[in-house]
Amino acid sequence: MITTLHQIQWDFMQPTLPIIANCALYYYRDLARATRFYRETLGFELAEDYGFGKLFQVASTSYLMLIDASIGRHSADEPKTVTTALLTDELDGWWDYLTELKLPLRAPFNYQPGKAHDGFVIIDPEGYYLEFERFNPHPENALMMPLLDPLPSHYPPAGQRTTCPANLGVKATVTWLYYQDLEQAARFWHETFGLTEVIDQGFAKVFPTSPSGFIGPVRAGEGLHPYTAAKGVTVSFFTAAVDDWFAHLQTQSDFTLQSDEVILEMASVRDFLGLDPEGYFIEFDEFIDHPKNAALRARLGME
Repeated sequence: MITTLHQIQWDFMQPTLPIIANCALYYYRDLARATRFYRETLGFELAEDYGFGKLFQVASTSYLMLIDASIGRHSADEPKTVTTALLTDELDGWWDYLTELKLPLRAPFNYQPGKAHDGFVIIDPEGYYLEFERFNPHPENALMMPLLDPLPSHYPPAGQRTTCPANLGVKATVTWLYYQDLEQAARFWHETFGLTEVIDQGFAKVFPTSPSGFIGPVRAGEGLHPYTAAKGVTVSFFTAAVDDWFAHLQTQSDFTLQSDEVILEMASVRDFLGLDPEGYFIEFDEFIDHPKNAALRARLGME
């Protein structure tokens, strides 16, 4: 449950039009192996199984979709120029658990008192970076902490086969994206999407897009990734206002639509795709009232 106080704070930071949840789409050669990693090792909850794709709920309004790269929009060879930050209150527990498994590390846990945030970065089975992170009470986080503090953590579901301890959860996510022109990217997310900047780290910024979902544009080369023209990720927003978003983004010169209309796919999802100023794929999805979507719509609070 999202608390009333959090809802009031979130209402003041709503984007131009409603977004229900965030989702990052990752592309794999070996989808079965990736699925086992996220479900059995990390304990994430499988919300929907589409065969070609596995949709995991990571936090209240944060999702991750694993896609078979042989039929997806991106190939598994494209640079994985994205990082998903998994924000958690159990950072030390995650570090202890994951280091016992000897997973490959991009950046180790290096706690220093007084820092605005602490964390470490592991590498998933096909090279995507996952940053386990804790934002701390700090002047830099003055606008962020009131959004994070009331959020519930999402823990491994009871009965799921996983080695992840039941007390290790995730309460929010940041999708870090890497840009040559950070100021242009920040204007795009603020002006085109109507998002509110809640953190400015100089080389990176953070904008809320749903109660537990955040977008983080980063200056390429100063974060975990350099700039790349191709990017092996699609950023998806779940919405009940896909037509309104399409009409709005038709008028925005810095968003390049990839279709002339909203498309119906699988008889159950209405969506459209566009490109941001530096070529990231941005998708909007509306899960219509259809028997295929009954469980997911209930999960998303659409019923």
